[in-house]
Amino acid sequence: MADYVLGLAALGRPAYINIGRDGALPADRGVDAMRAASWEVLDAAYAAGIRWVDVARSYGRAEEFLAGWLADRGHTGVRVSSKWGYRYTADWRPDAEVHEVKEHSLGRFRTQWAQTRALLGQAVSVYQVHSLTPDSPLFTDPPLLDALAGLRAEGVTVGFSTSGPAQADTVRRAFELESAGERVFSLVQSTWNVLEPSAGAALDEAHRAGNTVLLKEVLANGRLAVDPPAAFAAAASDAGVTPDALAVCAAARQPFADGVLLGPASPAQLAANLAETTAGYPADLAEPPERYWATRSALPWH
Repeated sequence: MADYVLGLAALGRPAYINIGRDGALPADRGVDAMRAASWEVLDAAYAAGIRWVDVARSYGRAEEFLAGWLADRGHTGVRVSSKWGYRYTADWRPDAEVHEVKEHSLGRFRTQWAQTRALLGQAVSVYQVHSLTPDSPLFTDPPLLDALAGLRAEGVTVGFSTSGPAQADTVRRAFELESAGERVFSLVQSTWNVLEPSAGAALDEAHRAGNTVLLKEVLANGRLAVDPPAAFAAAASDAGVTPDALAVCAAARQPFADGVLLGPASPAQLAANLAETTAGYPADLAEPPERYWATRSALPWH
């Protein structure tokens, strides 16, 4: 089974696209209330044995919340990963028209790496390009690739996350990128769930080549927890677990998965996610990638 990684995408800002998040968070979405909610989930995850936390520059104040928690609790041995490429633009307004803006440039990388280091210091040991897609200018930007590769000298693992219907192509192309004759990336974080497993073969290749593979959005942004296909819900019921637990276990059992990201908004959601089962699930739930990603793009920020 893969290790579990706690992601703070749903806790570092007052609005996100995850379904089923509203009732789990405090009615007050102020900074102090969201910090307290984040720390509560971090405490629960630590107590459950989770020792990897994943954040990003665009997750509102997630890096700040995590840095404060680490300093206050004094925990050692917690692996921290973050991501650059998106800039959070909502200014803590849930009704903002635009919540984040993407830019894969050398200037954005340098600015955001400095910001991440300022908040998390040496605690951050993995830094990832956020949502790499085939059309990213990163693929044809040698100075940016050299700068990313330079993080290795600081003891930082260099990775990337993927999104969109062409994830498999992105994974294969990105792992071929080199700087000074060495591969730039050694870690990937990709969406994989029972509705969108299309990157599986490429992720298996990456894993077999010795790269670290993390699976994200294993609940399909909450769809598999709140409104799963009837056959999937029935399989979970027969196994005596909730659909979210079955979805998490389905991802964790993939032979190429080194880690599975969980994005709970409360300790109760975390506990539900972590319920273990060896039950099987219907094998014919996959949606065409284009349809899956169109549905995801249509999810509202709330």
